[in-house]
Amino acid sequence: MSCCYSVLVPPPCPGSTLIIFSLNNISYHIMSLTLKLHFNLHHHANKNTIITNINHNTCFSNKIRPKTIYNTNPLIITTRKVDSIVMQGECCNMVIKSSLIEPDGGSLVDLVVGEGDRGLKKVEAESLPKVKLSKIDFEWVHVIGEGWASPLRGFMREDEYLQCLHFNSLRLKNGSLVNMSLPIVLAIDDETKERIGSYSNVGLIGLDGDLVAILRSIEIYKHNKEERIARTWGTTAPGLPYVEEAITPAGNWLIGGDLEVIQPIKYNDGLDNYRLSPKQLREEFDRRKADAVFAFQLRNPVHNGHALLMNDTRKRLLEMGYKNPILLLHPLGGFTKADDVPLDVRMEQHSKVLEDGVLDPETTIVAIFPSPMHYAGPTEVQWHAKARINAGANFYIVGRDPAGMGHPTEKRDLYDPDHGKKVLSMAPGLEKLNILPFRVAAYDTTENKMAFFDPTRSKDFLFISGTKMRAYARNGENPPDGFMCPSGWKVLVNYYERLQVEEQAQQPAVLST
Repeated sequence: MSCCYSVLVPPPCPGSTLIIFSLNNISYHIMSLTLKLHFNLHHHANKNTIITNINHNTCFSNKIRPKTIYNTNPLIITTRKVDSIVMQGECCNMVIKSSLIEPDGGSLVDLVVGEGDRGLKKVEAESLPKVKLSKIDFEWVHVIGEGWASPLRGFMREDEYLQCLHFNSLRLKNGSLVNMSLPIVLAIDDETKERIGSYSNVGLIGLDGDLVAILRSIEIYKHNKEERIARTWGTTAPGLPYVEEAITPAGNWLIGGDLEVIQPIKYNDGLDNYRLSPKQLREEFDRRKADAVFAFQLRNPVHNGHALLMNDTRKRLLEMGYKNPILLLHPLGGFTKADDVPLDVRMEQHSKVLEDGVLDPETTIVAIFPSPMHYAGPTEVQWHAKARINAGANFYIVGRDPAGMGHPTEKRDLYDPDHGKKVLSMAPGLEKLNILPFRVAAYDTTENKMAFFDPTRSKDFLFISGTKMRAYARNGENPPDGFMCPSGWKVLVNYYERLQVEEQAQQPAVLST
């Protein structure tokens, strides 16, 4: 698959006026570009006096000073002092912070019990009927508890589930609408339902048997798997990874209720310091005095095409008048399909990208997004965008065929590769986001580097998909020079070498006769 990315731009100020600019044939190889920028008219009229001293050359050299980020504290990666930006006008007479975009529902949900109350909550949970969580269920507890799904406060009850399934949104009590495109539900079997009986609260148990949370004021309703699968993926074809892992073997009932997470979720895998909650991310953006935060989600290693798009995005933000845009490099950390590169390997590879200066460590935060992956295309990409709003990112880069995959039974893509960005521009509850489209990035064989695709010399470009990239590494082949930083590529090659050794060790011995 080729790489085509878009940026979702939320308005800098609430209540501002919508101004639509149309630009054609501009210099960054964009054939057509529509910027939907929300600016206060006073701000726009005084643009030159409001934002000054923008240096377009400080962060776009080919080689930026290396600085490791793969350490015990991902926040300690910069010492740059950034002056605050003061905006003029009625709606923006304040110091601009990265928390310009408010969480869905107006306030960030935090369902983790305070330290002083945890003992009592554990005692209470011990006395309740228990529901055992799967690994994916545990990841959803993490997601809900930290507020990624704000304003959702627990596993969905039936009315929330139906709104999500049929409308991709939730209607709040005040009449407002928030996007919610993926059902966040907890399945139980007949035996567990019987054991719960008339109880109104239940305890949730993790894989190791520890009490993780309490689910209160529960509601149990039928789990119509076929309807859920058809409406979420648009197909019931066999071979959908999330379906096979989490839905097919699940129980025939769903249990919803309000969640209380007994203590912060930990995985003890050496990466917990990178699992920054939305609250922590917002605090860090404010500490750095970011006036724009652009999030880039990925579940693959970072290649130079990704870096081109991220760096170009930052350059555009500077040209739009922002002074301190911060990149949130935000790899997905939950369930992924078996042939995807594991999280720990991806995190090591990402660290090499920053160490080699492909991305600037001083303007980048690397953190883990704890959500499991559905591979549900345009339906799922709405969830990815919504969750980053709750984390405080006011820009979102979206790629070609976001959250997509190949059809499980046919030789074609499951989703139209352009539908993800189109759906995001129309999705209910995401109206505050606007799309800034990029053209395709591919490998330019004449320049030996990743570049924006030029259709006038299409024969000069090589498209290297994530699948092709993984095949190169698995087979011990090197990609073209300039595709990925060498140290990052070495991480992938080493991983596949270890994997092959493990696979060979697991094969039964063949006795010679």
